[in-house]
Order: sequence, then structure tokens, then C-alpha cells
Amino acid sequence: MDCIHLTGIRSYGYTGYLPEEQILGQWFEVDVKLWLDLSSSGETDAIEDTVDYRSIISLVQDSVKTSKFALVERLTASIADSILALSDRVTQVQVILSKPAAPIPDFSGKISIDIIKKR
Repeated sequence: MDCIHLTGIRSYGYTGYLPEEQILGQWFEVDVKLWLDLSSSGETDAIEDTVDYRSIISLVQDSVKTSKFALVERLTASIADSILALSDRVTQVQVILSKPAAPIPDFSGKISIDIIKKR
């Protein structure tokens, strides 16, 4: 199966377990993999035969900006579900959502959630 990779989608959002995360917000980074058949679009050069990834990027950014969940796991799953609902062509989606600056004392790494959903 063919795959489209969308990486480094950044958006400011208000998901987090701590009250200040839902008030002050923070940056999130999202990577998406879309599995679908690209054979037609590879021959026709027509956007109708693929997924317009501009709409996927917009969906991800809007989801991060407007959602207020306690858990990033819920936000990640919600994005994956929304992508599958948006496009019938996508048979499987992988969403990796990262908090590059999680508010955890003495922790300078990032937290990432990786969810794969199939149709």
C-alpha cells in the first residue's frame, strides 16, 4: 500500500492535564501517515485521484487549536478519527502528536503519542 507522509505540522493548542495547559496553551507538533492507493493519481496527475493533503493539514491544525482535552492520547485519537471520516480513500492513518515542551520539572525531552487506526 502507498503512503503519504505529512511531517512537522505545528499548531498552538489547549490540551493538557494541568489547568494552566488548558488556559495558557502550548505548541504541539503532529506527523501524519496516510495509507491509500496512489496508482491512479500516479498515472492521471489529477488531485481527485488522491487525497488533497492541504485539507488534512488544515484539519490537524484546527483540531489542535480548538480541542480542549485533558489527555494528548484523546487529542491524537480524535485527529486520527477525523482524518478517516474526511477521506474514504485513506485505509489506514498514523498520527504522532508531540508536546515539545511538556510542563514536567527537570524534563527537557518531548512526549509523543503514536496512534494507528484502520478503516
